[in-house]
Amino acid sequence: MPALGLVWLRPPAPCPAVILRRSFMLQFPIRRGGGGRSTILPASKGQSPAPKAVGSGMLRTEHRGFASSQAPLLQTSPQTLFLSLFGALKCTEYSLALWVLPLLSLGLEKCYFYIRLPNLHGILSSLAWMSRLSPGDQCQDHPCTSHCSSGWRSFNAKAESAGSHPASRNIHGDAPAPPPLIPTHSPQGSVDCPNLEFEYRDADSHSAELAELYSYTEEPELSTNRRCFEEDFHAQVQGRRWLELDGAQQKAYVMRLLDGLEVVNRDKRLKVARAILYLAQGVFGDCDNEGDVLHWSRHNSFLLYRLGTFTAFLELLNMEIDNSQACSSALRKPAISLADSTELRVLLSVMYLMVENIRVEQETDPPEWKSCRETFRLELSFPVHTEEPFALLLFTMVTKFCSGHAPHFPMKKVLLLLWKVLLFTLGGFEALQAMKVRKREELGLPPLPEDSIQVMRSMRAASPPTYSIELTEQQQQKRGHRSRRPLVKQDSLDIYNERDPFKNDEAGIDEEENDDVDSGIEGELDLMERDAIIPTMPAQRPPIERVSFPKGLPWAPKVRQKDIEHFLEASRNKFIGFTLGQDTETLIGLPRPIHESVKTLKQHKYVSISDVQIKNEEELEKCPMSLGEEEVQETPCEILYRAMLYNLPQYMIALLKILLAAAPTSKAKTDSINILADVLPEEMPITVLQSMKLGIDVNRHKEIIVKSISALLLLLLKHFKLNHIYQFEYVSQHLVFANCIPLILKFFNQNIMSYITAKNSISVLDYPHCTVYDLPELTAESLEAGDNNQFCWRNLFSCINLLRILNKLTKWKHSRTMMLVVFKSAPILKRALKVKQAMMQLYVLKLLKIQTKYLGRQWRKSNMKTMSAIYQKVRHRMNDDWAYGNDIDARPWDFQAEECTLRANIEAFNSRRYDKPQDSEFAPVDNCLQSVLGQRLELPEDFHYSYELWLEREVFSQPIRWEELLHYQ
Repeated sequence: MPALGLVWLRPPAPCPAVILRRSFMLQFPIRRGGGGRSTILPASKGQSPAPKAVGSGMLRTEHRGFASSQAPLLQTSPQTLFLSLFGALKCTEYSLALWVLPLLSLGLEKCYFYIRLPNLHGILSSLAWMSRLSPGDQCQDHPCTSHCSSGWRSFNAKAESAGSHPASRNIHGDAPAPPPLIPTHSPQGSVDCPNLEFEYRDADSHSAELAELYSYTEEPELSTNRRCFEEDFHAQVQGRRWLELDGAQQKAYVMRLLDGLEVVNRDKRLKVARAILYLAQGVFGDCDNEGDVLHWSRHNSFLLYRLGTFTAFLELLNMEIDNSQACSSALRKPAISLADSTELRVLLSVMYLMVENIRVEQETDPPEWKSCRETFRLELSFPVHTEEPFALLLFTMVTKFCSGHAPHFPMKKVLLLLWKVLLFTLGGFEALQAMKVRKREELGLPPLPEDSIQVMRSMRAASPPTYSIELTEQQQQKRGHRSRRPLVKQDSLDIYNERDPFKNDEAGIDEEENDDVDSGIEGELDLMERDAIIPTMPAQRPPIERVSFPKGLPWAPKVRQKDIEHFLEASRNKFIGFTLGQDTETLIGLPRPIHESVKTLKQHKYVSISDVQIKNEEELEKCPMSLGEEEVQETPCEILYRAMLYNLPQYMIALLKILLAAAPTSKAKTDSINILADVLPEEMPITVLQSMKLGIDVNRHKEIIVKSISALLLLLLKHFKLNHIYQFEYVSQHLVFANCIPLILKFFNQNIMSYITAKNSISVLDYPHCTVYDLPELTAESLEAGDNNQFCWRNLFSCINLLRILNKLTKWKHSRTMMLVVFKSAPILKRALKVKQAMMQLYVLKLLKIQTKYLGRQWRKSNMKTMSAIYQKVRHRMNDDWAYGNDIDARPWDFQAEECTLRANIEAFNSRRYDKPQDSEFAPVDNCLQSVLGQRLELPEDFHYSYELWLEREVFSQPIRWEELLHYQ
């Protein structure tokens, strides 16, 4: 038996019965037994007897890993002792619990440390019952009141009053009391995973979105733009500033600048474009603060648009895209830098600033700005002068960049502009919800039960689990040998320290909270190691807030028509012996409970817009002549899909290629594309400080690319699904074919908390701060500090978008769900639950739910807390057997047939709506001999010379098969 450590506790004066039980416990140290269960055993022979309970000041405990009895103080941590005691509660013997609970009561009353106890209220109730105390009496003396609803608690609230009692003194009078451990804590969070106050929306704040357009290496170009503007402005307007001009004078000067864009000299054109860019950036040289810069940036953007600047820059952009000299020059260079894309970056920056400033609505906007915004949206959505929308030009730039023909394209600016154009023309999430409500009304469907975004904003995040399995695997790898590790259950996932609307308050001790003792101790030791790194904060008890949560589930249950048909088919086979196909009204011969079940299912029946669209498509395929031509509404989404249709696979592959190159888990390969062309300077850094700044800039650059790609892919999927389900399925299928599912899983196969809390930003260099304030001298400490935000908004936004895309791709698709299982996504997704953000956790739980039936009984048994969280947070399907294994749904040939059927339906839809062949079998036929012979046909010139040869070969030498001719008649 290893040596025993000693722990100092300072209890109050206990009653005689408690002293008797405590004395008994001193003779029975807690020891880990076989099978992962903690037991209490008497001390073995030959060891020193247990110390006597002098004032009940010493406890004798044992735990492996804490040797050396030479140092009697704090050899065993308080967390280790109490986890061992909680492990002993797993024993089913009543007599064992009778002795363990009073010992826990001793420690809970006056111990000098913090400990997080799941379901502490149930344990305290058991303590009160075992000690024959009423809960009210217990709450009067116990410092942990209000059911310990605030998580981490300080149990030294009565230290001063307890110090006067003799039993509260140390045995050695000169030994100081151990100091309290004060971890960084949040009122409702754990040590390393605080609640993230994140509000999901279409984009970040206006200033943050403008700042992400520029990389830190582009900072010197801001002064270049200002110099180009001031040289031309002071030559035209003497002794005045831009802010002092009236509207007519500003228009006149902008028109002169636009005339300068027509010159042949590229350098002169670039200077004029830089002057216009300075106007779009807000003439920061004349402003005193950031608010003025943003105001004048919006004002000048509307002015530039009204004078036709966007159209002029669109022509220049087309010229630069077709500039073969720049492309060949970039291809010959071994390393591409910022200087290779100067003209493109200036043009794209002006267009991005105009789109973003005009897109954002504010309450103080004048009426002419609102009308200007609608005109600009229509111009981008419904192109007049060109045959393709502006977004398609940007998609073409993406594919040209990925193909290697134009490696100098500034891809971050292209993707940001493409995302904002789609967001502006198609609409954001609120506009999408309004269009969905309007479309359901047009189709005669009942209104939506709730708004998903609003429901998720009101949801609470769950406490992340402690991954003791991963800790065990890491320790085994360090030891260098393979051993069979016992199955360890998942730690607490739900918030048991908060009042749960779905849980009974009088619930006792949850058996699954008291998991394997050794694994729990390792988890607590890991917390202790982190406490040494986390800076301390003054101890304070968080205010207790009484929040009343609504009883019931956050989502209304839904039932599909197919679910009712399957239920009736199974019931008829069981009770009658035959089925009636898709008939859901005839219930003759079925027992009364089946009638009630069908009634309940129909009450929660949900018919989606996609179901109506699929049904209409089936009818059009069956009766193309009688139903006639389909009336297709010309919406921005429809126009975009029609323009993207024939090159859509290339667009999706290009976007995923860039996403793969920007993912933090991707390794640099020789054949991968270079996405850093618009961030690397001409001269590489020579000092450590410059290298740190460039490293932050590169990481920030990749994060912005991931954010823009994830956002625009999600927008495309959601808008195409609303416009027509087969448009969505076409995009989804090509994303799946391009390995989007394993790419997203690879993205999440990292330390997701480190990614979300990354500080890859330098706030003093962000636009517009860097334009109005003098830049301080940058040091290594200021670069490492980053901003003071709790998390990185864009990274959390990207993670949620990628999870939503993964949900879109796999929902109701068994074959793609099996891809999640084959790629072992369950442990990757479980690690993402560490992020305490309700919306992100919800989409992770959705992805775990759809594959639960394929993961096996043992996985479900070991992850019951995840199963409980799925029941609590994810929408219920009344007759869904997601939690049970079903071999019928696991046949691989069904999956292949499912994908083939879907692909055939998509091709039929695209062919019927977008391919208009002239020789269709349903096209009208001219049967009049006179009109057919009277038509003039244009024949090629060489036909006149080879006419006789053609007659001999094609007519006279070919035998006439009269039998086939008669057969066809």
